[in-house]
Amino acid sequence: MAWEFEQDKPIYIQIVKKIELGILSGDYQPGSKLDSVRELAALAGVNPNTMQKALQELENKRLVYSQRTSGRFITQDEAVIGRLRRKLAGLKIISFMENMNKLGYSIDEIENMIKDYHEHGEKAFETEDEAPIAASKAACSLEDLLKEDRK
Repeated sequence: MAWEFEQDKPIYIQIVKKIELGILSGDYQPGSKLDSVRELAALAGVNPNTMQKALQELENKRLVYSQRTSGRFITQDEAVIGRLRRKLAGLKIISFMENMNKLGYSIDEIENMIKDYHEHGEKAFETEDEAPIAASKAACSLEDLLKEDRK
């Protein structure tokens, strides 16, 4: 099944983001070998040149490296992966803070809400007149969260 892509962004950039998320989520283990460009392109449903461009971008970011006769591999450099994790977390925090500020929350209120959530989970946000939030509706993947920020 081909990967799904948004129409308003370059496909190769979306492929880079998808593989980055795969590295962070453990779908791609450090040191593991990637499929060939043609295999990945077929899996994603894209032109091999588009996949090649995405993989070259990942190499430029040092998340992927090539071995001349063996193919491409995911980096084992924990510092590189750590920087990516921090960057993506930072983007989520920026978006979160902007949204909370739009809702009128102060930094102290936000901090208290985070502490409440840490201690009580979703129950921290239930009110007496509302039914509990269904976990299936509240749960979303990292990829969904990043899509939300790109809009």
